[in-house]
Amino acid sequence: MKLPAKILFYAFAALLSCAIAYAAFFAWKIYSTGEKITIVPKSNQSFMEKLNSIVADKNFPELKGERSGRINILLLGIAGKGKAGTNLTDTIMIASLNVQTNQVALISIPRDFYAEIPEDKARMKINSVLQYGLNKYSKDANRAAKMVGNIVSEMTSLPIDYYVILNFDGFEKAINAIGGINITNERDIYDSRYPGPNYSYETFELKKGFHNLDGATALKYARERHDDPEGDFGRAKRQQQVMQAAKNKIFSTGTLFNFPALSKLLDALGENVRTDISAAEMESFFELSKKLDTRNINNVVVDAWNKESLLKVSHVFFGSTRAFVLIPRVGNMSEIHEMAQNAFDLNKIKRRKEEIAKENATVAIMNKSEDSALAGKIKKLLSENFGYKNVVVVSDNRKTAEEKTFAYDLTGGAKPFTLDEIVGKLPAAASYELPESYKNAIKNISADIVIVLGKDIVSKYNMEEDSVEEYRNFNDANDYMEIIDSK
Repeated sequence: MKLPAKILFYAFAALLSCAIAYAAFFAWKIYSTGEKITIVPKSNQSFMEKLNSIVADKNFPELKGERSGRINILLLGIAGKGKAGTNLTDTIMIASLNVQTNQVALISIPRDFYAEIPEDKARMKINSVLQYGLNKYSKDANRAAKMVGNIVSEMTSLPIDYYVILNFDGFEKAINAIGGINITNERDIYDSRYPGPNYSYETFELKKGFHNLDGATALKYARERHDDPEGDFGRAKRQQQVMQAAKNKIFSTGTLFNFPALSKLLDALGENVRTDISAAEMESFFELSKKLDTRNINNVVVDAWNKESLLKVSHVFFGSTRAFVLIPRVGNMSEIHEMAQNAFDLNKIKRRKEEIAKENATVAIMNKSEDSALAGKIKKLLSENFGYKNVVVVSDNRKTAEEKTFAYDLTGGAKPFTLDEIVGKLPAAASYELPESYKNAIKNISADIVIVLGKDIVSKYNMEEDSVEEYRNFNDANDYMEIIDSK
């Protein structure tokens, strides 16, 4: 039976009216939420002007980083007002968006990374930097967040284009607004010392398997670390899992076309998020999100958990108090830079390691740094962490010291991957001609590369290395102990 044209017209008109009403509602909620959460100068454009630009399908504002092909957003999770550790960043993560390939990568940075404030020469755990900045800049959240961003940028070599700060209340409300999130828990969790209110403890338990988590449970799942065999680093992985599950739920048709759920979600964000993304730019991000492949997010955790990890455990003293911190396992940030730059395709790093293994270079180390322990540290680094099979320490009876560290390639460039890794990561300067004065010391060794350690890298390796077990046991016993050194 053929429907009359008039009925078809009215049906089409009704659908079109619903679509326009939904678009107007969504545009208004984004606009009003953006005006609430952004702490950069507000747009002078009225809502109607902004709505007209959307309806007319005009160009959206260009996002920072878009021209370079990569947008990096710093995500900071804090407890929030009225909770222990109010402005300590429990979560530090970079959401990196490749606008050319539409890939997404999440890079998690541990809260105990030992950071330096360049302008003040102050050193502290990176999770204390936001609070330090708020104290320094009279509670100016924008300047404090930028301070964290500068440190993260230096650590990863990635420019930070935007930041987003979300507190615990906002996280819980946002998850509840979308009807919870679906996750698969890989193991039974039983934590009898999960931090509760007023510096108390409570029990958090979650069985292995599939769960739909409400906001409160999702927060505990993202924060728990006592019963995780990987400690803080396992927690970072769960935080990435929660983010991906929330993204999947938000962009499902059940949420995007659910007016009450969307309204609650945006209201929760408006009350509990601070960012330097403008309201207009949020529209650009929404348009970009339609193109991104958010089902295949690359998850990277910078950790110190195994021999392949890019960080190691050390400690510092704040007065008489000993605190464990995480520092680069090599004398600079080069490995973290490499990981961050290749976050969309970590196979590049894997292929590089395979080439180094094929070269199977014999490396001789000669210590001319005046630090008797340095040669042993470098040998351990190359043998245990880098996986070099042939590393020897040779002695030179002459008492002369060298100011600068050199890596001498005696193969005539036949093993370039090994040389490049040593030069970049140790770090060292490259040379293809070993001085005559050192040839006698290695005459009985068939070395491919000779590393002569100089005084320039002593300070890069002078922090004592501790075990992961010590680090974890200390953190388990000191949940609420957070120290800021502002000297």
